[in-house]
Amino acid sequence: MKVTFKGNPTETVGNLPEIGSKAPDFTLVKTDFNSISLKDYQGKSVLLNVFVSLDTSICAASVEKFNQEAAKHPNCSILCISMDLPFAHDRFCSVKNIQNVTPLSAFRNPEFGKNYGLTIASGPLTGLLARAIIIINSEGKVAYTEIVPEIAQEPNYEAALKKI
Repeated sequence: MKVTFKGNPTETVGNLPEIGSKAPDFTLVKTDFNSISLKDYQGKSVLLNVFVSLDTSICAASVEKFNQEAAKHPNCSILCISMDLPFAHDRFCSVKNIQNVTPLSAFRNPEFGKNYGLTIASGPLTGLLARAIIIINSEGKVAYTEIVPEIAQEPNYEAALKKI
């Protein structure tokens, strides 16, 4: 998939899963270094907020925004996913008092980015994850996707939250 980073073309490996398709399973790492998988959310709606790094202002803003919105959507688990190490996720969430979303790292499982078409394949951010929102319904099917065409921009929160 083609996206840009600060106006410069880059691309990701593969494509987002199609709406209506079964969401690819994944195993990611929580801030306590324990693993969690999509199967752990069976029967629940899940919003995946995927981003480059907590150390960028736009990525941090997306985690904060979804943390605020999570209380309004108690039937949906919001997972905030990047390649940042669990240490960074834990530090960020502690400093910003993030308690309503689940921060997860894909550092042990790079296949997550490949299976979801989000691993950046070229440019200075190669190997990191592109900014995207994916909603998986309670039946485990992809209900909504958005890959943000310009990595340095925020996702369309309103459109995603309407799909929960």
